[in-house]
Amino acid sequence: MGQENKTVVTEFILLGFSTHSEVQLLLFLIFMVIYIFSLAGNCLIIGLTLSDPQLHTPMYFFLSNLSCLEVFYTSVTVPKMLSSFLSRRPSITVGGCIAQYYFFFSLGATECFLLAAMAYDRYLAICNPLQYSSLMNSSLCLNLPVACWVCGFLSPLLPTVMISKLPFCGPDHIDHFFCDADPLFRLSCTDTYIQQVAGYTLTSVVILGSFTFTVASYIHIVVALIKMSSDKQWRKPFSTCASHLMVVSIYYGTIIFMYVRPGVNQSFNLGKVVSVFYTVVTPLINPMVYSLRNREMKKALRKAFSQKTLCMNFL
Repeated sequence: MGQENKTVVTEFILLGFSTHSEVQLLLFLIFMVIYIFSLAGNCLIIGLTLSDPQLHTPMYFFLSNLSCLEVFYTSVTVPKMLSSFLSRRPSITVGGCIAQYYFFFSLGATECFLLAAMAYDRYLAICNPLQYSSLMNSSLCLNLPVACWVCGFLSPLLPTVMISKLPFCGPDHIDHFFCDADPLFRLSCTDTYIQQVAGYTLTSVVILGSFTFTVASYIHIVVALIKMSSDKQWRKPFSTCASHLMVVSIYYGTIIFMYVRPGVNQSFNLGKVVSVFYTVVTPLINPMVYSLRNREMKKALRKAFSQKTLCMNFL
């Protein structure tokens, strides 16, 4: 009778960060500015790599894929979070919540695979410079990102289906700014042990597997650089890899902290703060780091602005 009298939840309330209207307005402005700059920066990289023939290389092809991914990745959570700041009752349907969960983890897994593929590309370029063109041919350059996207969207499919079968009978408040796995497990009115094991196991395999591959690639790169005798030989490879390594460190550091620790009762407030780094900060840092530390990208940017200035003067 107790089970029969339970009300089936059809929507969740996203509690977000704060209940004070002044704080919510401030957070709205901060995250909106970050979101706009993130979209603009990543779209700029995509536009430059498509328009400038000098950037039609494997490295920039991977970078444009990563920028495209970041546009979708941040758009899965941030627009809903922004609307929640301005709403008195920030709700999301159960179906919308599960869809957000799926696309968030699909794009997150795709980013893990893409970062590993980019590390492998740098490994080939630095450790096998004479054979790089033949090893990283057009076929492999195209197939690697395609495989990353396909595997990324297939990875969370089973956990998503399992979560979609869970009954939610109340409470209906999610103490987060998006539909993450742990809050959904806590809101279910049935045992979620199997779903948690499946979700955390698959997430750990994807994160730790791609992280290990990325670290192994950089270890080989460091060994190759140590063997170089000239300081000038060190500078360009380090400059090329430093930006990638910075993004990798921030991204993997936060997601490993969040998703490779099943069974640990962590503060939701701490979890929300850490989540901001890989959902909001990383998509912003990516275009800034790559553009500021890369000569070819800065050269293409100056060329694009000079052409625009000429066109405006002509008109």
